[in-house]
Amino acid sequence: MAIKQLTVFVENRKGTMVSVTDILSKNDINIRALSIAETQDFGILRLIVNDEKAAMKALAAQDYLIKSIDVVGVKIGDAPGKLTAALDVLDKADINVEYLYAFMARTEKHAYVVLRVEDNAAAEEVLINAGFKMITEADIAKL
Repeated sequence: MAIKQLTVFVENRKGTMVSVTDILSKNDINIRALSIAETQDFGILRLIVNDEKAAMKALAAQDYLIKSIDVVGVKIGDAPGKLTAALDVLDKADINVEYLYAFMARTEKHAYVVLRVEDNAAAEEVLINAGFKMITEADIAKL
């Protein structure tokens, strides 16, 4: 049930982000979630998009170093303490969250959160058993 995340390595310089987003836009690819972590020279751009294969092809054609990995997407209630509840489930199952970020869009009743963990299947199992709903590629396509 994992969802695909694109990781793009980009130079930390003026115009890089507009270049990446322009490439995606021109290829009718919609960004659903994103995160960027930077160092002095480079950045790591993490994206959830509506068409992972087309995005990879378009960015690779412009010489961006890009890879696709599986991450966990979880629907949480859009209220104080709901993120804590999901993280607590993972903590009690001894699953480390390497990083997380939220979707740019949200539904009427839920927030969507992307989690990078060492074992996606274990994380999904404990979250589902605790009553959380997982985000699927079909959910992303509907946003």
